[in-house]
Amino acid sequence: MPKKGHRKSQPPIGDTSDPNGMAHLINEHVLHLKVRNYSADTASQREKYLRWFALWCAERGLTRPNEITKPILERYQRQLYLHRNEKGEPMSFRSQYQHLSHVKAWYKWLARENRVLYNPASELEMPKVGRRLPKAILSAKEAEIVLSKPDLADPCGLRDRAILEVFYSCGIRRRELSNLTLYDVDADRKTLMVRQGKGKKDRLIPIGKRALEWIGRYLEESRPLLVVNTNERTLFLSTLGQALEPDSLTEYVRRYVDTADIGKKGSCHLFRHTMATLMLENGADIRYIQAMLGHADLSTTQIYTQVSIRKLQQIHSLTHPADNPKPDEEGESDDSKPNDASQPVTDESKPEEPPKANPTAES
Repeated sequence: MPKKGHRKSQPPIGDTSDPNGMAHLINEHVLHLKVRNYSADTASQREKYLRWFALWCAERGLTRPNEITKPILERYQRQLYLHRNEKGEPMSFRSQYQHLSHVKAWYKWLARENRVLYNPASELEMPKVGRRLPKAILSAKEAEIVLSKPDLADPCGLRDRAILEVFYSCGIRRRELSNLTLYDVDADRKTLMVRQGKGKKDRLIPIGKRALEWIGRYLEESRPLLVVNTNERTLFLSTLGQALEPDSLTEYVRRYVDTADIGKKGSCHLFRHTMATLMLENGADIRYIQAMLGHADLSTTQIYTQVSIRKLQQIHSLTHPADNPKPDEEGESDDSKPNDASQPVTDESKPEEPPKANPTAES
């Protein structure tokens, strides 16, 4: 099993000895990102999408960035739109946007470094990407069902229960959880230190009492059976005594969600969405949720205001006239209303007549 952070090397595309070739400039650009302290995930994603583009260009005899024009990039964009996977499904517009945005960023760097005379991607029109709502949100009852699925008699099951509790309590990302160390949990202050989160930012967030109790039980009963190196400081360990890979976390959590048979699909991010939505419905301020999730932009967090339906349901049930008819509309009908034509006319109800003219007064 490869160690955490190790990535399988990819075969080169094109001639890496050509200093003006795509392969060489892609490698140089990825190195530039690493030197500037971009995260390993960012550099890896950039390399992956640029390799896809370089392979498409190589199939058409294009091996240098300065051979690319705007019409060629538009052809590449159409190719992404027409692309189908093995199941015959099209590429989502969000994925198409990702492919093109990495190419645009690369050419922006090439132009800044004077590797190309002009930037053909500067005026490329990007596909419109809508903001998607989370596909599934667990209710509090459903979350408890999923949390009860790990086998507590097994060391890994006890570890997984503690992991699920941390996801549910804090809503952190899977890589943030895999990076947790023994020193990041402060049981006395009831806090969790997330180090080098998205954007390489640290943040200190609260953690619930119940999650801390399960972590404590894991540390006492399960972790000593999993640890191989006594100097290992990673909090959650695999059966090999190493830090859990994010993909492994996804597999574990998805298995428990499927076993719960609640009719919903999801994995680690499902608990992130659930935590944010339930806290919002219970009255938490949106800015506190932003701090918990580590969002740089409040607009990213505001998507949960569209998912939080409970308050809207309450307002709807209290104010919609179909569910709340007025008292006079409930008991009265057309037959019960008095008929003005059947009422006797009194002197008070007669309309006043205009005064008659006096002929003598006029003369």
